[in-house]
Amino acid sequence: MNLKSADGSETDPQDETRRQILEAAGEVFAEVGFGHATVREICRRAGANIAAVNYHFGDKETLYVEVLRHSQQQAFKKYPPLLGVADDARPEEKLRAFVRSFLLRIFDDGPINRFGRMMSREMVEPTGALDALLKERLRPMAGLLRSIMAEILGRSPDDEQVRLCVFSIVSQCVFYHHCRTMISRLFPEQRLDASAVDYLADHITNFSLAALKHLPAAKIRRSKPVRSAAGSR
Repeated sequence: MNLKSADGSETDPQDETRRQILEAAGEVFAEVGFGHATVREICRRAGANIAAVNYHFGDKETLYVEVLRHSQQQAFKKYPPLLGVADDARPEEKLRAFVRSFLLRIFDDGPINRFGRMMSREMVEPTGALDALLKERLRPMAGLLRSIMAEILGRSPDDEQVRLCVFSIVSQCVFYHHCRTMISRLFPEQRLDASAVDYLADHITNFSLAALKHLPAAKIRRSKPVRSAAGSR
């Protein structure tokens, strides 16, 4: 017998159980990390028995890989890397879209932020799941940002300066995730939610473009500051 999903469509009970386990596991892994998460707690939240995890995923490690993949897919489906910016847009516009998309995933106040929280743990305590995710999504994302930076700098994507600039862009974005608690305590007036995304995206983009113009021996195009529609008002 099929069940009714939230949108009224019919779903197979086995598919629904799998979905519930994925959602519950996402909550638990994001909260306590892979090492401290237990299958028992995941099943309790999912309203499923432990045998269901074995049936659908085999073991905790495979479940974790699937949760990371599922969370990543949901995050990038809602906030694609360039947010619909045209392929022939100026690289500066693409850079701002990339940064804005990154920040939107960080500041999303729903299930989307689980991916960022799990990836933060992976940066400190990597598991075997990181290699698969690097191949499937993170390496292509890095390649996209490298191509944007290479176009701005007038250099090859393989140039070391391009790579270092990619590191700098990403570092500015993840700062607001890793240091969120500290920032809030030092500067309680600083907005650190979805309402601040456009402002922060403008700042990171324009700060970076200004710095790029002063790199030694770099062929930098002179660009006007990139501003959002909201920031131009």
